[in-house]
Amino acid sequence: MRKNTRAVRIGGVTVGGGNPVAVQSMLNVPIHDIAGNVAQAKRLEAEGCQIVRVTVPSVADVPVVEALKNAVKMPVVADIHFDYKVALACAEAGVDKIRINPGNIGDDAHVGEVASACRARGIPIRIGVNGGSLEKEILAKYGKVTPEALVESAMYHVSLLERHDFNDIVISIKSSNVPVVVEAYRQLSLRCDYPLHVGVTEAGTYRMGLIKSAMGIGTLLLEGIGDTIRVSLTDEPEKEVRAGFDILRAAGHFVPGPEVVSCPTCGRTNINVAQIASEVEERLRGCNKPIKVAVMGCVVNGPGEARGADIGIAGGKDCAMLFVRGQQVRMLRGNIVDELCEEIERLVLE
Repeated sequence: MRKNTRAVRIGGVTVGGGNPVAVQSMLNVPIHDIAGNVAQAKRLEAEGCQIVRVTVPSVADVPVVEALKNAVKMPVVADIHFDYKVALACAEAGVDKIRINPGNIGDDAHVGEVASACRARGIPIRIGVNGGSLEKEILAKYGKVTPEALVESAMYHVSLLERHDFNDIVISIKSSNVPVVVEAYRQLSLRCDYPLHVGVTEAGTYRMGLIKSAMGIGTLLLEGIGDTIRVSLTDEPEKEVRAGFDILRAAGHFVPGPEVVSCPTCGRTNINVAQIASEVEERLRGCNKPIKVAVMGCVVNGPGEARGADIGIAGGKDCAMLFVRGQQVRMLRGNIVDELCEEIERLVLE
């Protein structure tokens, strides 16, 4: 059962309050390249990204916010460090959310100005605590990055906003250490009811980053913790979005679109399961019907193992048995991928 958190509206997307977990990513094009940032944001939106974040280092970089707002429908989040004036300028430019740590933007008056500007425009603030940037006092207290240190830092920053009667807050507490991340979010979820943005930071390149993210994010989702997620990869952000939805689906959350399952193959396999499954996945990109498609290597136990699939194939010698909802239909020969996709299209149109 998911933890009941308060609802926070980010542009046209609401996180928390029982709403579906939102998948987000961050642009990685140099900030001065506004056209490049816009193009990447459009690609992310086409992949299904629901919230996009962009770094805004200075007031001079704020025009990227307006450009993105004019180019995509998904909410735009400004990532800001140290300068409260950048936060005020982004709010004026119509950003949908601000990611900032109140403790590093100056004195309490500056925090109050940002809180007031965001409140007036209905802009939430994400407090983003990172294991690599804990306050010196907290790090000295705990000796190293611990779950307790991350939670204490997050609640400190929350208190700075609550002091100004600002409660439109989302929180993230990230580390590259998966056990630390998981335990930190567990503790934080018991301390407050603000929606939580979940992820493993500095997770690495695609292979290791995906493994660490799946373990960290997946564990928390299975425990009902998490209202929005980002899979942080040293790779193209489009891959982050695909991975995010895959993790959500694997954790039992509803995700629109087909799910392709396939067997690991063995010595009985007579068709190229890996190639066929990959081609089917690619051909189904853009289809929004929630069907399960199975690509199994043999007829010995293929249909049985994939009994829950809506449609699938079990490989034979230079052929494949087509089964629909557990029932054998006919043999496919020749271009198996084309024939299977035609059958899927007919099933989708029913």
